[in-house]
Parts: sequence; structure tokens; C-alpha cells
Amino acid sequence: MTTGPVVHVGAGVSCSHGGPATVLPGNPRVLVGGQPVATLSDTFMIAGCAFSTPATGPHPCVKIQWLTPAARVLAGGQPLITQGSSGLGLAADQLPQGPPIASAVQPRVVAQ
Repeated sequence: MTTGPVVHVGAGVSCSHGGPATVLPGNPRVLVGGQPVATLSDTFMIAGCAFSTPATGPHPCVKIQWLTPAARVLAGGQPLITQGSSGLGLAADQLPQGPPIASAVQPRVVAQ
């Protein structure tokens, strides 16, 4: 179970390499700070990840898969993503690249 401020569409979420994530909300009806909340079923697309390895060259993160959303708060039947939620940045071949970072979230609504 994760507790923390609720992540919303306008929050600052990125992969561990600094590539910003864009949230494509599935339930735009529930709002915090005037923006749709982020849920487990939403798509988090990453653009601009600069991750590269010497052996394979560029291997950027392209999306985030959340693993531990809020356990007690739902929107449209889906658990919310909080600043304390854990997840993985994934490359196009689905290899895990590291944990995402939710840095700029609204501070007023907290979920558990």
C-alpha cells in the first residue's frame, strides 16, 4: 500500500533518466487541482529518455508500468497513482529500465 499526494495529468513524472512522461487519462471525470487524476489503467508515455548502454547503444524508456498504486482510493473503479507508488520505466522491448520519479504533484489531496 502506498500513501502520498495523488498524481494528476499535469504532474511532473519522468523515467529515472529524466525523460518526461505524458499521462493519457482513462477517466477524465475525477479531478484534483482542476486536472484529471492518474490511475493504474492510464497510459504513461515517455519521450526524450536518453538512456544508452555501451554494448547496445540507445535503449530509451518509452512507458511507465505502475506496480503499487493506492489500495484504498479508486476513481472509476481504478486505483489512483500516488507520489509514493512504485513502478518501472520500460523500453520498447519491455525490458525494465529503472523506477519512475513523480516529483511535482499537487499537495492537497492524499490517497492511501
